[in-house]
Amino acid sequence: MRTQLKAVLFDLDGVIVDTAKYHYLAWKKLADREGIYFDEKINERLKGVSRMASLEIILERSTRVYSEEEKHKMTEIKNNWYREMIGQLKPDEILPGVIDFLNSLKKHGIKCAICSASKSAAYIIEKLGITDYFDTIVGGQDITKSKPDPEVFLVAAERLNVFPAECVVLEDAYAGLEAAKRAGMKAVGLGDPDILTNADVVYKDMTEVSLEKVLRLFE
Repeated sequence: MRTQLKAVLFDLDGVIVDTAKYHYLAWKKLADREGIYFDEKINERLKGVSRMASLEIILERSTRVYSEEEKHKMTEIKNNWYREMIGQLKPDEILPGVIDFLNSLKKHGIKCAICSASKSAAYIIEKLGITDYFDTIVGGQDITKSKPDPEVFLVAAERLNVFPAECVVLEDAYAGLEAAKRAGMKAVGLGDPDILTNADVVYKDMTEVSLEKVLRLFE
């Protein structure tokens, strides 16, 4: 019997909304404070990575050695700056194509989940006014391993009471797509096909995604 689509799992940053710019600005502010060089190219390595792992990447260029306590304080400071910035988020910052796709999924009874390394995922979805579209939100506080580990997607599937093979993941990062494949799920990449080489299919952005196209992955 052919496997059917039961759930669509969404990454948050770069898929639903572009909060990555706020992460960058907050990390940049922290790096500048510590006198550490940090730019947008280094920031690319932080995509889909946990808060502490992101800090470790930034600290690679530091001549100082930081204690674990100092590192935790730094991530808290960065997160407070980030939350101040995203506190201004409004529904008009939802990326084009997202609402149309969510409406289509809801109409056809497909379950939806947010799967993000961000501990602010539920807060962001609430600020955007789209909480009701999602059956569950799995954030950084719900997992112990970051993508490319599949934990975040497997937790979502368990909460939704669906098999991994019945899920499609929408991701804009290579590590996220890798996590989806390791979870045994279909993986749709959003962005550059030359970078997202591990996806089952790649689209430019959410405006190119439709339920009809996603269902083709199960043919």
